[in-house]
Amino acid sequence: MERKDILVPEEELNRQRDFQTKIKDQFAARQAHPLACLETFGCQQNVADGQRLMGMLEACGFAFTGEPREADLVILNTCAIREHAEQRVFGNLGILTHSKRENPEQVIALCGCMAQEERVTRRVRESYRHVDLVFGPQALWKFPELLWQVYETKKRVFSVADEHGTIAEGIPVVRERGVKAWVSIMYGCNNFCSYCIVPYVRGRERSREPAAVLEEVRQLVEAGYKDITLLGQNVNSYGNDLDADYHFPDLLADIDRIPGDYWVRFMSSHPKDATPRLFDVMAASRHVARQLHLPFQSGNNRVLQAMNRRYTREKYLDLIRCAREAMPGLVLTSDVIIGFPGETEAEAMDTVSLVDEVGFDALFTFIFSPRPGTKAAELPDPASREEKQKWFDRLLEVQNARSAALHAAYVGKTVRVLVDGESEDEDYPLSSRTEGNRLVRLRGDQSLIGQFLEVRITGSNTWALYGEPL
Repeated sequence: MERKDILVPEEELNRQRDFQTKIKDQFAARQAHPLACLETFGCQQNVADGQRLMGMLEACGFAFTGEPREADLVILNTCAIREHAEQRVFGNLGILTHSKRENPEQVIALCGCMAQEERVTRRVRESYRHVDLVFGPQALWKFPELLWQVYETKKRVFSVADEHGTIAEGIPVVRERGVKAWVSIMYGCNNFCSYCIVPYVRGRERSREPAAVLEEVRQLVEAGYKDITLLGQNVNSYGNDLDADYHFPDLLADIDRIPGDYWVRFMSSHPKDATPRLFDVMAASRHVARQLHLPFQSGNNRVLQAMNRRYTREKYLDLIRCAREAMPGLVLTSDVIIGFPGETEAEAMDTVSLVDEVGFDALFTFIFSPRPGTKAAELPDPASREEKQKWFDRLLEVQNARSAALHAAYVGKTVRVLVDGESEDEDYPLSSRTEGNRLVRLRGDQSLIGQFLEVRITGSNTWALYGEPL
């Protein structure tokens, strides 16, 4: 598409601001103080979308509550990646019939990736008639107008057309208080991995202008955020749609020039587009964390081809060697799918052997979950769930042993951490992260939150380190 057709014009954004004012004035005229309850499922991109929804809600005059029964407006911001998340959403929609019965004026909205799926929309139309508003990711920027239509017409509103994706700058954002912030640098995906629904619900790749991203990061640093994560379905594709020879390593290098004491991370990163230049920029930077999340999904070439991943086991291992040569001590994490349709035990063990060979610091592991509408959902899948669970358990056995050994090696060492919040551990009440994003539980009081500290590691387990500030 033409770049001009991707950027939402300023007049359209002003129109949405007019709807925000209308909604705010409507409640003010009734001397009402509306409450909204927003629940977000899934990935960090959904979290970032939720913060933009909260920004628009705040501009509409809403305050926030975590209790749906108290809310005048309830929004479920959904994820379509796995079946479990989908079933949780439908379960929550069912529960909301009770709050709607108690408060018939309550508005219930469904948005996010699930909302963009035709089969989900059809099910909501027919079986969840208490849901008033349904809109997909492409319609998020016009949320104020859609909400106004619900209030004005007293009818159900659906905005789930198969429209091209856009970029809307200047939408207000309500971020969580603390030290972490998310910055979306691009939207959509062009990869069409055979198991993934994301390209169908979030549209084609489109990059924000570098100046807009740099300004947002600069404002976050000035506001005191110290751990900033750049988001995209595939950040390594950033810039491919821009009318300039400017790509993700260029953006990282420019962000690194922003003064301040902070870390920058990014996710997710696709191996087919990862380059030695990216690793060199990371190695030369002052702010980019020496942490790389590089999903490999399978260690078997036939399965990788069936997944449409467009790299091989050998290519992935070459990338890891290159990254570690550029950044000794690099913390490496990945995503893995076990039990892809047609996968044999021997092929699953190829994945386990790759995990053993690479020595990842941590993994996000999943048993294959078929998503209707993807090619993988139509493939024959003879392996039983019980077989897949055995392969999965073997993978966890190898990785957990590796993680425990890596963590044990930290005991007695001094590391720099960022204290980012409270912990649920009474003996170690603070939560912190190393540059490599390792969780370190700390002794200390809340006054340390938001500070970089040198800490001595005193203990470990498979999932966390334990330490004391020096």
